[in-house]
Amino acid sequence: MKLSQLTTYLETLAPLAYQEDYDNAGLIVGNPDQEIHQVLISLDCTEAVVDDAIHTNCQVIISHHPIVFKGLKKFNGKTYVERVIEKAIRNGIAIYAIHTNLDSVLNGVNAKICEILGLDNCRILAPKQGLLKKLVTYVPTSHTDQVRNALFHAGAGNIGNYSECSFIAEGKGTFKGNEDSDPYVGEPGKRHTEEETRIETVYPANLESKILMALILAHPYEEVAYDLYALTNQHQQIGSGMIGELDVAIDAEDFLYQLKEKMQAHVIRHTAFTGKQIKRVAVCGGSGSFLLKHAIAAGADIFITADYKYHDFFDAEGKIMIADIGHFESEQFTQQLLHEMIQKKFTDLPLRLTSVNTNPVRYFI
Repeated sequence: MKLSQLTTYLETLAPLAYQEDYDNAGLIVGNPDQEIHQVLISLDCTEAVVDDAIHTNCQVIISHHPIVFKGLKKFNGKTYVERVIEKAIRNGIAIYAIHTNLDSVLNGVNAKICEILGLDNCRILAPKQGLLKKLVTYVPTSHTDQVRNALFHAGAGNIGNYSECSFIAEGKGTFKGNEDSDPYVGEPGKRHTEEETRIETVYPANLESKILMALILAHPYEEVAYDLYALTNQHQQIGSGMIGELDVAIDAEDFLYQLKEKMQAHVIRHTAFTGKQIKRVAVCGGSGSFLLKHAIAAGADIFITADYKYHDFFDAEGKIMIADIGHFESEQFTQQLLHEMIQKKFTDLPLRLTSVNTNPVRYFI
């Protein structure tokens, strides 16, 4: 199969439009048309991981963290980033990163953490704004279903667990074409009144071009009238972190023992016990200190994340426990998540989890 088949599928699950501004998700090295026969999955892309791909005859590495975050001006092997890119190119190995876009989707990195911890009733902790828009268009009543179905097929009308959502209202539209017009109804030079339907539906902003093309192709008019509105609504299925609940509240110390075992953490840095049992749990894979206020506002008893700085621990103020389990530890199961996602679609594509431990942190115990 071609590399583009795999990357296109991944981008339907975690669109590149959902990545943070600083990120560099997507195809970093490789030709979309190149043939691939086996895939290597890793949290990071290091020289050792590229060697692993070479030795196991994998043509593409799918990693969570991008090897390149900023533009490279020279390729002389002085940094590990340059050496990784050079080695991958020399050996015809593609590198694809699926980072904060996978963090942001409902069934992404944080959902995997919630699954491992056995949390129920999970939802996005901090839903994002600015990802939704509204389309309003006017269509002759005879073509209402045709146009509406085309918009739905293109990806419009999805709200949470509901699809094909729209609003329609009946009215009368008027227009008069000039001598160069070729109207679907009426005559050039004469005002025409037509029974029309106003269709309103929401859509993800990243699908705008696809949805507008569907509108134009399905609409019978020579000139299609439509309005686009930017929405400030939160997208409840896209955002940062997640929060869920345990079946039964347990003592904080017992929870930390379970957390350490389930997340395979060598050590947990945490704030003082609050005296409360643990029931509601907020999580964020990787660096998540920016979500503390959201975790407190959501009533979480503990916030599990990584990369906490010394002074930031004070921000808990006794309202919540903070548990820093380590960056690698918080995201390591992303490899299994990617394996599951790809295998579900491409059942015959051989997939391997790298044998390389890419965690740059060591613990002296």
